[in-house]
Amino acid sequence: MTAEPHLVNPHFDGDRLVLEEHREAGHVRYAFPGTATPPGRLHALRLDEALHARIRPAGRAEAVLRAWAAGAGPTGAAEVEVDDPAAVPPVRVRAGAIVIRDGHMLLIRFQEPDEDGPYYEIPGGGVEPGETPEEAVVRELREETGLRGSIRREVARVWKGGRHEHYFLMAAEGRPGPPETLDTYGGTLAWIPVAELPTTALWPRRLSWRIEHWHRTGWPAHPAELADSITDLQAPCTW
Repeated sequence: MTAEPHLVNPHFDGDRLVLEEHREAGHVRYAFPGTATPPGRLHALRLDEALHARIRPAGRAEAVLRAWAAGAGPTGAAEVEVDDPAAVPPVRVRAGAIVIRDGHMLLIRFQEPDEDGPYYEIPGGGVEPGETPEEAVVRELREETGLRGSIRREVARVWKGGRHEHYFLMAAEGRPGPPETLDTYGGTLAWIPVAELPTTALWPRRLSWRIEHWHRTGWPAHPAELADSITDLQAPCTW
């Protein structure tokens, strides 16, 4: 369930998206003009800057960035129907573990009989009653991979299909356990080169290429906040 959709016409200044800048708890976030109280100082971002900015509401940001990356802006971007998946409580909370070794990321590979190719998920699962996302990600990593991990930092929060998902960069010791001992729901473990993540059918889609970028340039000091309505995992996503 998401908030009621409505239309927004993003404001551009040349080749930049105009947003309000807000500072809170030592970090910067952005809002669309007129949506936050009190209003912030206007700031204009290029597309490459906006893709890595914390823009709220996340659902609106996803729709605007999708349209912009597809060529709808900045030359007369049309109104975009958007909603805000963070506006209502999630129906499920999930925690995912990002484990990288020697330039490869540990994923779970699935192959459906009627699908063109495999798709991948980040190890993780639902947060149980009375459990924090941090506790859940350590437990889920152990259950799905056999690895005992420790959290380095939370790097992303993703709203997708009524779910609120937390993704943590993890340090993990040991080797994955025997397949028959792992709870992978029919999938198999696979180490995929981080450099190939942008072109890998990895869910959630809007997070896949950012992991490769962060691995090269540095992990975010505060979790990225992303809405993700993508259902076609085979299609490229750079926004």
